[in-house]
Amino acid sequence: MKTQSDLRNIAIIAHVDHGKTTLVDEMLKQSGTFEAHEQVSERAMDRNDLEKERGITILAKNTAIKYNDTKINILDTPGHADFGGEVERILKMVDGVLLVVDAYEGCMPQTRFVLKKALAQELTPVVVVNKIDRDAARPEEVVDEVLDLFIELGANDDQIDFPVVYTSAVQGTAKLPEDTDTKGMEVLFDAIVNKVPSPKDNIEDSLQFQVTMLEYNDFLGRIGVGRIFRGEVSKGDRCVVVKRDGSEHTFRVSKMFGFHGLEKVEVEHASAGDIIALAGVDDINVGETICKEREALAPVRIDEPTLQMTFLANNSPFAGREGDHVTSRKLEERLYRQLETDVSLKVEETDSPDAWTVSGRGELHLSILIENMRREGFELQVSKPQVIIKEIDGVKCEPYEHVQVDVPEAYTGSVMESLGERKGEMLNMEQQGDGQVRLEFKIPSRGLVGYSTEFMSQTKGYGIINHSFDSYQQAFDGQIAGRRQGVLIANEKGKATTYSMLQLEDRGVMFIEPGTEVYEGMICGEHNRDNDLAVNITKEKAANNIRSATKEQTTTLKRPRIHTLEEALEYLGDDEYCELTPASIRLRKKTLDTSMRERETKRKKKIST
Repeated sequence: MKTQSDLRNIAIIAHVDHGKTTLVDEMLKQSGTFEAHEQVSERAMDRNDLEKERGITILAKNTAIKYNDTKINILDTPGHADFGGEVERILKMVDGVLLVVDAYEGCMPQTRFVLKKALAQELTPVVVVNKIDRDAARPEEVVDEVLDLFIELGANDDQIDFPVVYTSAVQGTAKLPEDTDTKGMEVLFDAIVNKVPSPKDNIEDSLQFQVTMLEYNDFLGRIGVGRIFRGEVSKGDRCVVVKRDGSEHTFRVSKMFGFHGLEKVEVEHASAGDIIALAGVDDINVGETICKEREALAPVRIDEPTLQMTFLANNSPFAGREGDHVTSRKLEERLYRQLETDVSLKVEETDSPDAWTVSGRGELHLSILIENMRREGFELQVSKPQVIIKEIDGVKCEPYEHVQVDVPEAYTGSVMESLGERKGEMLNMEQQGDGQVRLEFKIPSRGLVGYSTEFMSQTKGYGIINHSFDSYQQAFDGQIAGRRQGVLIANEKGKATTYSMLQLEDRGVMFIEPGTEVYEGMICGEHNRDNDLAVNITKEKAANNIRSATKEQTTTLKRPRIHTLEEALEYLGDDEYCELTPASIRLRKKTLDTSMRERETKRKKKIST
């Protein structure tokens, strides 16, 4: 059997903001992959604008470095559970994982989510304790926590005997736990080369290549990225694509690319174990097999979506003002185009020709899609996110999440009370020192919808909340506490005036600034009470010719609460839509007409009594 011994395929696993992208930057610099005259931009692996802005990795990406005579393919995976679809496909392409944990924060819920999948696939782990230059770093304790987590997640004996490397990605240094002096990244490279196995795929067998990621090029069309699991392939070869439904067709490989640094490099030939990009077949999809003997690999199993929303074409009075793409046909095309590269997403038609049910892995997953669409010039409306109820063995089940909260001691009472109202079950509580407390809960996913904003106000911005999907469990019957306040709704079209807003300040908190254009049914603030209130926010001050004694007095409005996209989606009620355009985020009632809405409310009250 012939294999490639000078090759290593690894994935990097880390919680959001534990420094994995910065670590990859340093590995690229210190391996000599870049020439002396080449510049490596900061966080070079984050290539998407949203990734750079938010400091998170959304799309899995690959790069390759050369260390001595060994080529190391590095796959940077998303650290957030919402992008679990990306993570699962990546893990199938590698033989080992780098688990990056913060030397102060230790193991976090999202680390746990990806690590569980990696251990189940029997991948070889190398633990990297990063940010050891932090003042509050506690690397020895963190390594003990990692060991406990491995045991809890069912790691085998070989996996529990993991190598540990201490690093500071920012300073570009690394060392073994027993070393006193720090060195360069060669300590980490040696651990990868010595501990992670080379691919065991046989080059002499017939070709099997599985597509795990898709890219698109205007000249080449669709490009399938994946690993060759056996055999070899050359440019110009005739191959067979085996589709998910079992159908197949032949094509000729027009171009092949390998990876070097952050660039794709055209290659003529590739063998078992290599990670390559392959062009020449237009309708290739994720999970499909390219082979020569019509033997398909088992398709990649992807976690099911847990959250769904309705996407609609914008039909508000302001539709078409700010966007380039406003028709339902354009919206439908864009949603179905997203399915080509996002395997965790589902799009289904509804009774209405202008609305689609879009299901994803979580609020972040769907909000990233919406934000990308806004930037592309789309106008759309979305409904409140709803969890997906599944029937398992005849029992209705809903998704539950594992929640970890770090808060100052003074706020633990209010956080425990509100999570309790949302049907959260407390699993653990421990003092962290410095007056900080760590709380762990298991809670239905729908109990967390809309909670982040409330949590930030409860903890005055000092709290940190992390959560990841745990499992499907028997659905809780009945309602779960949600938004407590009603809203202030504009009752006519016009511009919001300072005069009207001053009169309404005692009624609640405003969401808009003076001069903002509003329409009937648009939500312009939060009511102090639990009922909705229609208000005239466009009223001008009556002009008269009598000089007022208080004319020279200046009045100051309180600052409005301007929602980000995530906050707006969390705030939505069942009878509301979020209107999204490239320039604006507006909340509105589904029924815009004030009198019709009042009649509907009365009808609902009659039915409930």
